[in-house]
Amino acid sequence: MLEILYAGLAGVATILSGLLPLHPRIGERINRYMVGFASGVVVTAALVEMFPEADIENNYLLAVLGFFIFYLLERAVMIHSCGGNECEGRGLTWVSLIGISGDNFIDGIAIAAGYLTNPILGAIIAAAVIAHEIPQGATSTIVMRNSGYRLNKILTVLSVGAVLYPLGSLFSFLLSSAYYQLIVAFVAGEFIFIGAGELLPEAHQRFNLRVILSVALGAITTLVLEAALAGLG
Repeated sequence: MLEILYAGLAGVATILSGLLPLHPRIGERINRYMVGFASGVVVTAALVEMFPEADIENNYLLAVLGFFIFYLLERAVMIHSCGGNECEGRGLTWVSLIGISGDNFIDGIAIAAGYLTNPILGAIIAAAVIAHEIPQGATSTIVMRNSGYRLNKILTVLSVGAVLYPLGSLFSFLLSSAYYQLIVAFVAGEFIFIGAGELLPEAHQRFNLRVILSVALGAITTLVLEAALAGLG
């Protein structure tokens, strides 16, 4: 049941990352490096691990669908990252919360589907989900705090989002294994959008060599993790 554990770790990352902005010494500059690192992890996971396992030559339309569906969702309701000052003016509505929750649920399904396809794939998807959850969780808290949410309400929203990862993972057991490859292809498209279309431009709103190094570190970390897991196998 490692896939449930991986999904649970993504949920823990949601809560812990949401607590980061509440610390007085953790600010925008650290968040920007986290965003850069996450973009490197997410894009590399999609291109190196998920595309081959998804038989992308035959399932490329699902990857395209995942990309554009999450593009539309992001523009309409979801929040993945913004720096401290840049979050001003953004609001977190119930529609936004539903969008973020749906994202978490789908990612939970992808973690389990990936693991049941190939344990290394499941671990890599979980690592990518955790990586992009860190700036998303931090951003959600910044926006909620700017909107006047009290601590108990912030923790409630973060906790609901966290629970949806393992719930999505459990839901995957109700699906036929014939759909797992299709799910991986769809989520790979999502990851390409989140990493290259959302996180990377956000990280580079101001040119900074250390941000570039953060992106490269995220990519290298993913490759090293894949090699280490393959060695253990």
